[in-house]
Amino acid sequence: MSRRMVLLTWGHSNPHTGKTASGLLRYCPDECIAVYDPDNVGRTAQELLEAGGTTPVIGSLDDVSNPKTLVMGIAPPGGKIPVAWRAVILDAISRGMDVLSGLHDFLSNDAELMAAAKARGVTITDVRKNTFHDIARRQGLNSTCCRLHTVGHDCSIGKMLASLEIARGLAARGRDAHFVATGQTGIMVSGAGLPIDCVVADFVSGAAEQLVLDTQHHDIILVEGQGSLVHPSYAAVTLGILHGCQPHGLIFVFEAGREVVGGLEHVPLPSLARQRELFETMASIYQPCQTIGLAMNGRKLSPPAAAELARRVEDELELPVVDIVRDGPDRLLDTAEAFYDSRVWQS
Repeated sequence: MSRRMVLLTWGHSNPHTGKTASGLLRYCPDECIAVYDPDNVGRTAQELLEAGGTTPVIGSLDDVSNPKTLVMGIAPPGGKIPVAWRAVILDAISRGMDVLSGLHDFLSNDAELMAAAKARGVTITDVRKNTFHDIARRQGLNSTCCRLHTVGHDCSIGKMLASLEIARGLAARGRDAHFVATGQTGIMVSGAGLPIDCVVADFVSGAAEQLVLDTQHHDIILVEGQGSLVHPSYAAVTLGILHGCQPHGLIFVFEAGREVVGGLEHVPLPSLARQRELFETMASIYQPCQTIGLAMNGRKLSPPAAAELARRVEDELELPVVDIVRDGPDRLLDTAEAFYDSRVWQS
């Protein structure tokens, strides 16, 4: 049954903070009926969020037919709900719409919103809300399951996109591959996973490990990455996932032209070569792990400039560098298949 989602991005209608909406528009297009942003009525989702084609941007829920779900379509730093959105949420509830949120600011803890939802018989779902409490134990790992993990040099650069594209691409080639969601948007897209950045610190690695244990009946799993080891704010989550999922291979994601940490522009990013070394060192504590390829987010550069940068990085690191959105994932799919077939990861 279609969720007929209206994606609320008002004030944040861009691919960075609006990445939840962008992800849903890209991977659940048939369920997304509109983007809600009164400041951009008449424009399209593609113009604002670089996904969604002609999906309309509306300024009132009166402008769509039979909406069923209002989605908080943003992932801003700190995960707070904009004050102006409260009236929109209450309006949606009054119309009988369910509410789906991936923010840290849980709507289900709001007495007024919950009372309104109960009175109208609708549900409020906080994707990040969880009760996971178990530590990593490094037991029961399936030696026949190849664990690939997307990592990167910053937040909001395309780790989920790379994970989904590679998992879906491998499946289309007949491989038994599966996407493992660790963030709110991936969970909304796939319908499963754990919101790792909202798990109690001691249990982050345990949550990542549990996701592996739950999915390792597949030949290949693609574990979605979060944050970055070099991000001063979110490195703990990144390391927790890295230790918990114990990857055999890494796919490093980077945004072309980004030289400083997003939101912390006074912090320069280390070189890609240095970051590759850091990730491989931390991932190889208990088993060998290597970077098998790079996914480049080239949206800030012209196609020729992005292609030239990809060529230079490929020559420097001696690994395939692929702009998945512009060029498709095929070269990374080839790399992932070759890595799996080599069985070097089982040594």
